[in-house]
Amino acid sequence: MKYDFTAIEKKWQQKWLEEKPFTAVTGDKTREKFFGLIEFPYPSGQGLHVGHARPFTAMDIICRKKRMQGYNVLFPIGYDAFGLPTENYAVQHKIHPAKVTHDNVENFRRQLHMLGYSFDWDREVNTTDPDYYKWTQWIFLQMFKKGLAYKASMPVNWCTSCKIVLANEEVVEGVCERCGGEVIRKEKSQWMLAITKYADRLIDDLEDVDFINRVKIQQRNWIGRSEGCELTFETNMEDTVSVYTTRADTLFGLSYVVISPEHPLLEKWKDRIPNWDAVAAYQAEAARKSDFERGELNKDKTGVRLEGVLVTNPANGETVPMFVSDYVLMGYGTGIVMGVPGHDQRDWDFATKFGLPIIPVVEGGDITKSAYTTKDDGIMINSGFLNGMTVKEAIPAMKDYAVEHGFGVKKTNFKLRDWVFSRQRYWGEPIPLVNCPTCGWVPLPEDQLPLLLPEVESYEVTDTGESPLAKMTDWVNTTCPQCGGQAQRETDTMPQWAGSSWYFLRYMDPHNDKALASKEALDYWSPVDWYNGGMEHTTLHLLYSRFWHKFLYDIGVVPTKEPYGKRTSHGMILGEGGEKMSKSRGNVVNPNDIVAQYGADTMRLYIMFVGDFEQAAIWSTEAVKGSKRFLDRVWNLAEAAADSYDVTPANEAILHKTIKKVTDDVDSLKMNTAIAAMMTAVNELTANGVTRGDMKTLLLLLNPFAPHITEELWETLGFAAKTGKMCCQAEWPVYDESKTVASAVDMAVQVGGKLKGTITVPVDSDEKAVVDAAMQVEKVQKATEGMKIVKTILVKNRLVNLIVKPQ
Repeated sequence: MKYDFTAIEKKWQQKWLEEKPFTAVTGDKTREKFFGLIEFPYPSGQGLHVGHARPFTAMDIICRKKRMQGYNVLFPIGYDAFGLPTENYAVQHKIHPAKVTHDNVENFRRQLHMLGYSFDWDREVNTTDPDYYKWTQWIFLQMFKKGLAYKASMPVNWCTSCKIVLANEEVVEGVCERCGGEVIRKEKSQWMLAITKYADRLIDDLEDVDFINRVKIQQRNWIGRSEGCELTFETNMEDTVSVYTTRADTLFGLSYVVISPEHPLLEKWKDRIPNWDAVAAYQAEAARKSDFERGELNKDKTGVRLEGVLVTNPANGETVPMFVSDYVLMGYGTGIVMGVPGHDQRDWDFATKFGLPIIPVVEGGDITKSAYTTKDDGIMINSGFLNGMTVKEAIPAMKDYAVEHGFGVKKTNFKLRDWVFSRQRYWGEPIPLVNCPTCGWVPLPEDQLPLLLPEVESYEVTDTGESPLAKMTDWVNTTCPQCGGQAQRETDTMPQWAGSSWYFLRYMDPHNDKALASKEALDYWSPVDWYNGGMEHTTLHLLYSRFWHKFLYDIGVVPTKEPYGKRTSHGMILGEGGEKMSKSRGNVVNPNDIVAQYGADTMRLYIMFVGDFEQAAIWSTEAVKGSKRFLDRVWNLAEAAADSYDVTPANEAILHKTIKKVTDDVDSLKMNTAIAAMMTAVNELTANGVTRGDMKTLLLLLNPFAPHITEELWETLGFAAKTGKMCCQAEWPVYDESKTVASAVDMAVQVGGKLKGTITVPVDSDEKAVVDAAMQVEKVQKATEGMKIVKTILVKNRLVNLIVKPQ
């Protein structure tokens, strides 16, 4: 019978849909639960690509194996379907975003079925469904009521192409992550979420979770906690200025102070700054740069001296000039920094350019270049009362001195900024607040949720940067829930990150209309046991969702302080030639094409065999054929299997070794070596010959990787009838350690160094038993006829060489 993968795959996909073998059962106490999670996919118009297929297939393999091991597995799917690409497409093609989203989801769902993923389809969710975003809005309202959601006027990243505000995380190398357009800085009133209030916990609680180390490092670095001191400096204006530093010990090396171009003091002082025109021109130039560009260490240092402004060093009473420079960001620290060029490369570059003094304060410093001594045993010089101390001693000493003399306070600071939560778009969750002239910002009553997006014909962005909702006056104008007076709805919408910050909770109880999930479901399924996702989301979604979850934990909604027990990440699939896949390069691989030509099982097998799961891998269309040939061999081996359901003794060792290898490798995400082990097993089984009993173990091991072909062969060989179960419902095989070692070995037999045949003997047979077996081989008998064996060379379990001479 031909291996007709197209018919077989359609057959089993339909059967899984009808019989629902992958349904998770909330509250089942008879089995241990396992919640496997993939990142919320965005249903783009391009549909599923191989970048999705790699992590999706890996988690599907893990979850299929867990079910076969007796776990109650929750493996859900849904769609993060709000967002800018859909809206941009809708605007361009004059199609409503809801229609675009519906069509994209349909296509995405069809492709997911095509690849045979074992999702619990009854739990499918969609962020654009009002029954879903009702609870996104509800969570936002709880944050607003607790003071974590607030509105602030601030410099923001503005995409000149998309005409929306971007979070710092959405600006990549100075351009918009989505469209590649120019990003500038502009002042705008925005809704903010106070993620910084959770900064300490977001770092400290990383100790309690099983995240791969590079994820933990990236999150710690992004949050950027540091212990330092905030120093206050007198100026010749009426204002003092404050500086945050982790190295107060270097204060005697101060030669200038720098203020951010956005700092409000500049506007206050402008009438007393003689060169204000130059300062204003510099501010305008800085506004066209992103935070990334401004913070780049290797960029050319620029700035303007504030003529007439002097700052007094509180350590020695000397005055230094103040500059405005774009390398200082208003969002970090106080927006003002002190320049100590003897011990900081950036400061040294700036001082050198502007001809400022460079004062070394740690012994050994070379003033011809930066010499920032970080060793604890560096000795302080040119530093007044600190002279002779080590750096380790001087840091706390200067902190204490600053506090004692009233110009410093000890402080913990973070690089992490509060989350810019507003988006000036139509296709997003409406923010359920109204602005009342009397009452201020007032939350919508919870029984009025969800606040639906209005049906509109036009959702074009406005040139002023306001949301398209601002033009919909019938929707905007409303009454205040508090006083009943005239009020206006908020017209900004939430960012795409909102719906994905809690989706894993909705999977636990997706049809609940009374709560985001029931207490029973939350208690049973929490936390997610294994979450796999891309490294590119480590400082975006992963950080945001941990923040939301901790907030929900604080208000008693969820039972665990962390959402995910384990987090792993995968490498990208690169196009042939090693370049990133992109439409412009013409190297994008469409899974539909691979499945049509070779089948879904081949696609799944190859995408796991292509290389180390955590590393980038290069796609090879030629190598895909190798995976197809392996499945052909499995099919042919099954057709040749003897009718017996017993295991062949000669095959016991390879089967148990393979069970052990595949079991261990799936648990450690080494899918490629698990497949290699099964390929080796097929070679040995083919050489030895197989029974149906031998094939049973092979089919069970291969099922998570290639579910369609294994289900068909399971049925064909009679196991479905014998067990009353599909292959995916059968028990995962268990190895016997003692049987992982072969009981017999094949040994080569040589006479005078020339191969004459092979023998099969018990493992570790002694010399006499090996020679006796060798002498039964016909060619050996002929080669030794009339000869005397004078010496035997035995390489245990490998070969025997008979040295002979005439009698």
